Amino acid sequence: MASDPSITRAALRQRTLGWGLRVWVVIVGFVLVAPTLVVIPMSFGAGSTFQFPPDDWSWRWYGEFFGSKQWLAALANSVQVGLLAAVLATVVGVAAAFGLDRARFRGRGVVRQLLMAPMILPGIVVAVAVYGAFLRWQLNGTMLGFVLAHAVLGVPFVLTSVQTSLAGYDPVVEKAAASLGASKLTTLRKVVLPGIAPGVLSGFVFAFATSFDEVVVALFLQTPAIKTLPVKMYESIVLEIDPTIAAASSLIVVFTTILLFVPLFLRRRSHHD
Repeated sequence: MASDPSITRAALRQRTLGWGLRVWVVIVGFVLVAPTLVVIPMSFGAGSTFQFPPDDWSWRWYGEFFGSKQWLAALANSVQVGLLAAVLATVVGVAAAFGLDRARFRGRGVVRQLLMAPMILPGIVVAVAVYGAFLRWQLNGTMLGFVLAHAVLGVPFVLTSVQTSLAGYDPVVEKAAASLGASKLTTLRKVVLPGIAPGVLSGFVFAFATSFDEVVVALFLQTPAIKTLPVKMYESIVLEIDPTIAAASSLIVVFTTILLFVPLFLRRRSHHD
């Protein structure tokens, strides 16, 4: 029996589309990864300027990075701001996710869009808005200002991650816990939070990574006393040609890559459990 020509053409079209999509993904992936493939070898160069590929290989610029008080101070500021901002963003994001999931009121979609706005709006728009507000509140150039600004940027990631976990969460277990005499606090601590823990931890990791890599808002808030690592890297390019930035960039790439594998590991572990 002869096959239907229309079905054959549709199958061929789908196969062609599939291969085209794969090729496009490979091209986009290469474009994203290519700068890293250049920067990391450059960080091991022994010369006093950027060179690719390096003529000689050395750990010189990593020694410069870890031997500089300015670079280490910027790194310490980024880690401190990132951790505090991630904690604050996680608390706010989890509470907002529960509120949007459990409550039924008009304007829920609007509230969610407002909470997601920092992820959608251009970074420069958010930076100018934060700078104008913090200038009035005298928060520019303070650790509190950095933490609040970066927490706002991290909330959308926590909200998205926790809402994804809540979509697969069965609220019937809470009724079962209540029927066994568990209080609301005990149910929250021993039933609800463990059930959505992968989403919460994933949101925390993404919030920290967002803060750690953020440069636009940090440029508006920074002072000579408080600079984050991305701001220090920006200054090393604009104000001076310092190859130490190649070592700093390589460390950030490796660190954030490892960090972003944590949510994947947590979700796979939760599926196995």
